[in-house]
Amino acid sequence: MLIKAASLISKEKQEQPELFHLEHQLLEKIRDIDLLVIATPNYLHTPQLLRWAMNDLCILVEKPIAISEKQVRALRAASPMFKAQIWTAMEYRFIPAVNKLIQLLPNIGPIKNVTIRENRFPFLSKVGEWNKDVDKSGDTLVEKCCHFFDLFRLITQQEVRNSTAKVHRGLLCEEYGYDKRTDNPTPIIDSAYVLMDFQEHSNRATTTCYNNNRFSGQQGTLGCLELCMFADGSRHQEEIVVTGLKGRVEAYLPENKVFYYQRPKRRSMHSDGTNDDQNGNYIWVDLSQPPPRSSIKEEIIDCSNLSNVYSFANEIPQHAGHHYCSTAVEWKFLIDQVQNWKNGGKFVPQVSLDDGIKAVEMGMQAQMNISNEAETEEHNTNIIPITAFSSQSCEQLLNLAIDMAHMQAKVSSDLGNIVEEAKGQ
Repeated sequence: MLIKAASLISKEKQEQPELFHLEHQLLEKIRDIDLLVIATPNYLHTPQLLRWAMNDLCILVEKPIAISEKQVRALRAASPMFKAQIWTAMEYRFIPAVNKLIQLLPNIGPIKNVTIRENRFPFLSKVGEWNKDVDKSGDTLVEKCCHFFDLFRLITQQEVRNSTAKVHRGLLCEEYGYDKRTDNPTPIIDSAYVLMDFQEHSNRATTTCYNNNRFSGQQGTLGCLELCMFADGSRHQEEIVVTGLKGRVEAYLPENKVFYYQRPKRRSMHSDGTNDDQNGNYIWVDLSQPPPRSSIKEEIIDCSNLSNVYSFANEIPQHAGHHYCSTAVEWKFLIDQVQNWKNGGKFVPQVSLDDGIKAVEMGMQAQMNISNEAETEEHNTNIIPITAFSSQSCEQLLNLAIDMAHMQAKVSSDLGNIVEEAKGQ
């Protein structure tokens, strides 16, 4: 794989790249690196980020940024000491239809319902099939669905308050080769429904006629994630539907189209027999009948024409790969930031370290709240929480990061006590 990558680079650049077979060899070249890409199996992302982020360089780290609670704790503990400029790879944000949907959100009023569906083929084969192991991948709601949890946060601009999940597990045992393994692994999740409600930020007022009463707890934003990993051939592999009080936006892939609907205004007929619809304001007059189609504003945007979404469409490769050129779009934004940082400016990631951690935490929370009867039986509780597959050196890195944070907190507390005692003397 390393030789194949080198050959692709040499074709483009007409020069032979330098190859490294061991990570410590690459670390010796730290001063020559402008951008480091961490695209290893999931369980290695956190240990490698801890190792590299203490250096002054830019890092693109693949999702999920962590796969266990301990890895999350280590990242949060060590992040104040990081010198690196970190961008979490979440290319779904940049899929043309998804980005156009996000651009249209201000038109639909306060967001109340968000539904994301993925109906697709099973996980593809990877080196060592690590993506079929819970302790190496983080399980499906972390490995696959952190993309979608990131979108829930981005769309709602809110944090999840609580979630609950119903899952299928072990339906694809033969396809994933579990039936031939002797280690009796816990099979990964094959399909799921996750229901969420979100906490609105305190500085954002909700538009409703029932503010500050007993219904206020039932007026927030609701989210629903549907995942099926044995739905090969579905018409739509991904669907995102966002409904606000004034309208609705829908994105469909691989159709790569966005449908925007504006709810009709309600107006009564004037005494002279006219109504406000004379000016084309999409009015629903007869409330005893469903709104006529003519009263609903509809717009369809074809995002396969990238210029309908991005002003720099002609500067990047279009619609190559599995994600509708979203990786090229993300890299365009990323390289702009790297160059700005190299020129003395500020590095501003569109997907921060904190964004990556929070998306993972949402997946972990959902997996901790699986409510199927079988999942609550005693013999199945060993799958929660996940302990990431690890080596001794990786485990030492995690422990060191957590211990250093505890030591810093203790030193700060002791200093605070000394200052208070000095004030009292």
